[in-house]
Amino acid sequence: MSRVAKNPVVIPAGVEVQFAAGEIVVKGPHGTMTQALCVDVDVKVEDNAVQFAAKSASKHARSMSGTLRALVNNMVAGVSKGFERKLLLVGVGYRAQAQGDVLNLTLGFSHPVAHTMPAGVKVETPTQTEIVLKGADKQLVGQVAAEIREYRKPEPYKGKGVRYSDEVVVLKETKKK
Repeated sequence: MSRVAKNPVVIPAGVEVQFAAGEIVVKGPHGTMTQALCVDVDVKVEDNAVQFAAKSASKHARSMSGTLRALVNNMVAGVSKGFERKLLLVGVGYRAQAQGDVLNLTLGFSHPVAHTMPAGVKVETPTQTEIVLKGADKQLVGQVAAEIREYRKPEPYKGKGVRYSDEVVVLKETKKK
């Protein structure tokens, strides 16, 4: 059995977990999320906790039990607390401005970049060089952050570009004569 699947997912107060038509539905203060269930995984709700177990001893069943447990854990955390990803803009003239669900970026191109946020992700810009993405879906928040970073990755000589707040960019030494 997967070691990850042995740990139950604790359901906090204000969060509901239901099963419907081969899906698990998690409802909370930050929204509702659904995940398709795998036929090889047995899922039970007991004592405000969700238990996962592989139905057979096959490798696929064991691995899917741990995967499903991790996905449901992220869903419960997302609808109860939410997820957040911070990005920093490093470079002269690099700016960001949030206008509703559109993030306007000035990244040294000849044109401004307008990135539209998908449903479920909110964007804030506390300062001109800081972007904060918030949402209930961990995968979606991370994907949007990766798409924004893709516009201008940190370059290795000066470190200019869009980077995650916890990212460490190792700078290269310049060429010597």
